[in-house]
Amino acid sequence: MNHSPRIRTVVSCTALVVALGAGATACGSDDHPLSAKPYDAAGQISFKGLSGDSKKSTKVDPDKPLEITSESDAGRITDVTATDASGRYVAGELAADGSRWHSTSPLAAGAHYTVRVSTEDEDGAPGRKVIGFDTSTPKSKKLLNVEFGPKAGKYGVGQPITAELSAPVKDKAARTVVERALRVDSTPAVDGAWHWVDDKTLHYRPKEYWPVHATVTAHSNLAGVRIGERLWGGDAKTVKITTGDRLIALTDAATHSMKVYRNDAVIKEIPVTTGKPGFDTRNGVKVVLGKEYFVRMRGTSIGIAEGSSDSYDLPVYYATRVTWSGEYVHAAPWSTGSQGYANVSHGCTGMSTGNAEWFFNTFNEGDIVKVVNSEGKTMDAFGNGFGDWNLGWKTWRAGSALVGGSPDAPSPAQRARLRPESV
Repeated sequence: MNHSPRIRTVVSCTALVVALGAGATACGSDDHPLSAKPYDAAGQISFKGLSGDSKKSTKVDPDKPLEITSESDAGRITDVTATDASGRYVAGELAADGSRWHSTSPLAAGAHYTVRVSTEDEDGAPGRKVIGFDTSTPKSKKLLNVEFGPKAGKYGVGQPITAELSAPVKDKAARTVVERALRVDSTPAVDGAWHWVDDKTLHYRPKEYWPVHATVTAHSNLAGVRIGERLWGGDAKTVKITTGDRLIALTDAATHSMKVYRNDAVIKEIPVTTGKPGFDTRNGVKVVLGKEYFVRMRGTSIGIAEGSSDSYDLPVYYATRVTWSGEYVHAAPWSTGSQGYANVSHGCTGMSTGNAEWFFNTFNEGDIVKVVNSEGKTMDAFGNGFGDWNLGWKTWRAGSALVGGSPDAPSPAQRARLRPESV
């Protein structure tokens, strides 16, 4: 190696400088190993991962891990950073003794990478080596594109992030690759996780609701990454949303009342009616899916025979949707005599026109509607809206490929968006 030998005893002066602070600056010396210009560490390290001879080939097989080893018994590797052209880092592990570094995350195909290696010799003198290479591109491949949801905008604190894949991913190892590359960042930061709803759909939510006035960004590092046999990561457009106040409507079916909370303070109490026996409103947490000023609701849409005692065909106003199958919070002027006293609806939460207008103007997509003490079943986690919050955190994380296997999920047919059905 073309560098001058350094005196090992100088290292003790470094320790003295650290201990004594500014008062020990006299120990500084041009003979200190760390003050030397880094030497070329090419002869001290070996780079493995190139297709064939590492000294002749410039193409790396993205299916194989990178590996850098120290070839000198008298020196060691101190640091390795590998980034692609866009600045994304390749995760890796460095052995405790500095003898070896290897990548732990997959490389992208058809990409350029720069690896910066830092070393030191037996005297503590620093070495540097920068390695640039390109990864090879498979001759035939299928791309897995990702579409994040919802659309950019402002939402309530209950809004999950969704990822729709362009092709099914069933293999657990492949799911792990996909999930590691799909990132959700929030400010303020929260503890969150992905959950595989089915082979083509993932949902992401925090352990608790999102913080108020948060910024949440979903993005993908999957482009060019090998996922499985002939399947490679494709495009994904970054999505950014913000959250508003923490709005929660808590409906108690037993007392026929709704309390509305803004940031944990009650701002309104509303007399309501919920589903009567046989048409009980679903319990649990639901997320507002949208708002429709006018909806025509028919009993025939849920199998009620026309002309029967339960038959209805009504114009409904100020309808705030909470399930795809047709459960709303809406104006029900025909039942004002029962609101606050009895449950007479076919599953929706009904209230006066004035209260429904206020609710319609106050609540937006992503806000929370929770029902308790109904005789109905609990809202499904998936397939009929966003019932994600009805899963406990342990169960939710079990649906992550990085933690465990996903529980049984509904089929695409079960997840179809159905027509409005109940009043």
